[in-house]
Amino acid sequence: MAVEKSNTTVDGVEILKPRTDNREYRKIVLKNSLQVLLISDPDTDKCAASMSVSIGSFSDPKGLEGLAHFLEHMLFYASAKYPQEDSYSKYITEHGGSTNAYTSSEETNYHFDINADCFSEALDRFAQFFIKPLMSADATMREIKAVDSENQKNLLSDGWRMRQLQKHLSKEDHPFHKFSTGNMDTLHVKPQAKGVDTTSELIKFYEEHYSANIMHLVVYGKESIDKIQDLVEGMFQEVQNTNKSIPRFPGQPCTSDHLQILVKAVPIQQGHKLNVSWPVTPSIHRYEEAPCRYLGHLIGHEGEGSLFYALKTLGWATGLSAGEGDWTLDYSFFTVSIDLTDAGHEHMQDILGLLFKYIQLLQQTGVCQWIFDELAAICETKFHYQDKTPPMSYVVDIASNMQIFPTRDWLVGLSLPSKFNPATIQKVVDELSPSNARIFWESQKFEGQTDKNEPWYNTAYSLEKITSSTIQEWVKSAPNVNLHLPAPNVFIPTDLSLKDAKNKETVPVLLRNSPFSRLWYKPDTMFSKPKAYFKMDFNCPLAVSSPDAAVLTDIFTRLLMDYLNEYAYYAQVAGLHYGVSLSDNGFELTLLGYNHKLRILLDTVIEKIANFEVKPDRFAVIKETVTKEYQNYKFRQPYHQAMYYCSLIVQDQTWPWTEELEVLSHLEAEDVAKFVPMLLSRTFIECYIAGNVENNEAESMVKHVEDILFNDPKPKCRPLFPSQHLTNRVVKLEEGMKYFYHQDGSNPSDENSALVHYIQVHPDDFAMNIKLQLFGLVAKQATFHQLRTVEQLGYITALAQRNDSGIYGVQFIIQSSVKGPGHIDSRVELLLKNFETKLREMSDEEFKSNVTALIDMKLEKYKNLKEESRFYWQEIQKGTLKFNRKEAEVAALRQLQKQELIDFFEEYIKVGAARKKSLSIRVYGSKHLNEMASDKDGVPSPSVEIEDIVGFRKSQPLHGSFRGCGQPKL
Repeated sequence: MAVEKSNTTVDGVEILKPRTDNREYRKIVLKNSLQVLLISDPDTDKCAASMSVSIGSFSDPKGLEGLAHFLEHMLFYASAKYPQEDSYSKYITEHGGSTNAYTSSEETNYHFDINADCFSEALDRFAQFFIKPLMSADATMREIKAVDSENQKNLLSDGWRMRQLQKHLSKEDHPFHKFSTGNMDTLHVKPQAKGVDTTSELIKFYEEHYSANIMHLVVYGKESIDKIQDLVEGMFQEVQNTNKSIPRFPGQPCTSDHLQILVKAVPIQQGHKLNVSWPVTPSIHRYEEAPCRYLGHLIGHEGEGSLFYALKTLGWATGLSAGEGDWTLDYSFFTVSIDLTDAGHEHMQDILGLLFKYIQLLQQTGVCQWIFDELAAICETKFHYQDKTPPMSYVVDIASNMQIFPTRDWLVGLSLPSKFNPATIQKVVDELSPSNARIFWESQKFEGQTDKNEPWYNTAYSLEKITSSTIQEWVKSAPNVNLHLPAPNVFIPTDLSLKDAKNKETVPVLLRNSPFSRLWYKPDTMFSKPKAYFKMDFNCPLAVSSPDAAVLTDIFTRLLMDYLNEYAYYAQVAGLHYGVSLSDNGFELTLLGYNHKLRILLDTVIEKIANFEVKPDRFAVIKETVTKEYQNYKFRQPYHQAMYYCSLIVQDQTWPWTEELEVLSHLEAEDVAKFVPMLLSRTFIECYIAGNVENNEAESMVKHVEDILFNDPKPKCRPLFPSQHLTNRVVKLEEGMKYFYHQDGSNPSDENSALVHYIQVHPDDFAMNIKLQLFGLVAKQATFHQLRTVEQLGYITALAQRNDSGIYGVQFIIQSSVKGPGHIDSRVELLLKNFETKLREMSDEEFKSNVTALIDMKLEKYKNLKEESRFYWQEIQKGTLKFNRKEAEVAALRQLQKQELIDFFEEYIKVGAARKKSLSIRVYGSKHLNEMASDKDGVPSPSVEIEDIVGFRKSQPLHGSFRGCGQPKL
């Protein structure tokens, strides 16, 4: 099909852009051969930049694994022009921005965003990364510890482990085989033993590889395109061009020795997975013909007749994905990943047989033009009506595209299949043969049956060769199921017209209020996209009343999703997303996407709720899935465990996962069948509809839902009694008191420990909110710099705001393998002591600068309907209903004096503050377990040691709730 053009042409260079995109683009090439894409967006509040360097971990020198990744870390430290350590990150954080980087196999990408009025200086600081960075030996050693901590975090992650195993089973002389992240051993211990100085190697690597002619820069600004060009030319001309060529790594990573293999591997977590991958011709050379996109669409389909539908019906799989991954210009892998049930694990050969049977079906039916055209139509609509995304993520994607695609397709990348060429697709189908397959099978059931270990992550595995004839036998003996191609997609929108909202409400209005439901409505007045956002929160008093009820409600929502899957999957493919999930007081339905066919999907979902029946075979699969999820709780990162304990302590009506797992163990299908009618028997539905929907349409949708659920002769639901309207309550910690909870990490193999130091401050109040947020802004980078950069306590170090049902606080989150939680807690306390002096010494100018940054962040416009709707929905769900929150908080900020911030800090945050309420959650990894007893003895007084979380929670007073304290009047 022909793609409708909406191009921008500057200086003879044509760039294809979405029809709905009003931004201005310009390509320039600096004198040093640096290619730059300039983007001018007068409506933006945030500016951003991304530099992609065409060098990645494939270029690591032998014996210095992880050097490219390590260099990425080091460039953040300092530069000749800005020599103060960490001043780049400090400047960006204090001006409302964020910064990050990543290293992949053939690219290193650096990026940041910042409030628009500070963009020029931030961009200059960023440019110095690539002009004259400073890399001291002292900083080098500290950052090696950070890289090692990052690696420690990954050691018990199955995703990292299995990817490295796939790399390990490839040619040793191909860079795909390498270990890419680096650790203490590869970056310090081994080089030092050989007399190699890592700092010198780092500088050498930078000078050898970082050349302007193999860099691509994207700059996203608010000013005119000419002004942005002047900025860039003034700042980036000095980036040195040493005329390097982009390294190429020709040849395939896999020889015949690495194909036709069956690898059994032992994961950390419960569950079974099957990954089948084939080396294929990289799609990138024929990206407009999209062979792997076409095949991924069909092999990964979930509608009736698909491979997944067959496996799901047989009770063998709970998830399936298919597509191209791990590709470069020289090689590529097409991978099918299947999440197996216990029964599926026992039928692995049948599953592989059905997979190859489906591939044979694709061979026999040939490449279908109507399927390609349908896929192309979906992609074209998605491209031309895409939502605006945050500038930073936008520039990162484009900078990566610039390395690979011609200028015309820098904004498009792989997103627009447009040329139908059956021969190209058929070629990749032919490559998906038994003789090319690599099969990776993961299960804890292989424990004790393996004879090898991958060296970097110590993953236990075994390997055997399998023949094409063996796989053919599996195909012959596979169950006889009806595999066929998908039906035409009825959810593809054809009406993309925009409705004229008669009322131009700028905040949600209460459109309808009945004993059964309440409808908040907001038309689209900002985004001009044919999309809608629909939310229904079913408030059911029974849903969270006990561990049993919480588990049964969870199972119910999952069964609903399960029953809808093969029908609603077509909607997902066509850009209409849906979900049924747990909410604070029941469950919620979300629909988001093109509005044209949304009503059809809504009616189907509501019918499924109204006529819900439990299918015992599907119940068994869902129960097994949920059980494994609970069993895997103990393998979560320690900082996640600490955050979980914090929520369990402060949030009423939450239940320990151990109790919910106990409930699951004896749950039967009939329990769900009895429970759901009781769950729904009393309910109130809170609704929010926004976007390209007229108010009478919105009312009609909700009225229809009421008719089905409440107004039937035998109604499934009845309205709540006034006394049943639920409120979310939060534990009120005592002023001047410190609370401690000590717990050993739930995974004995994990050396990492974690601390969450939580300070509870106040119920929602504009004047208080802004002081807490300003403290967070000022202290965020100081926390990161001191605890992560200087003291090297751990890779995960953060200061974050916390909001529990309208109760505001702040939390320090640190995970470490080098120090125990007691020590880390003492460092947080010392940080707060030192911060008191910093606050007092802060100049008026610096104070005003931080206030301005926070105001700019608050006034940042929503970029899309989803972003806007999430803000308003949060106000509705929490019961605060402060739709003018941002404007009111900005007004309060404009009046704020520096002394008020100091008074706030001294009253609520500082060590020993009279009204301070702090809770330290200390989770001990295996390395620090022996410190727990002495840490407990050493806690200061007055303090409370929490031994029994639920008992403690029941003994404490609760904050009042914002929800249910009064119904809005129409």
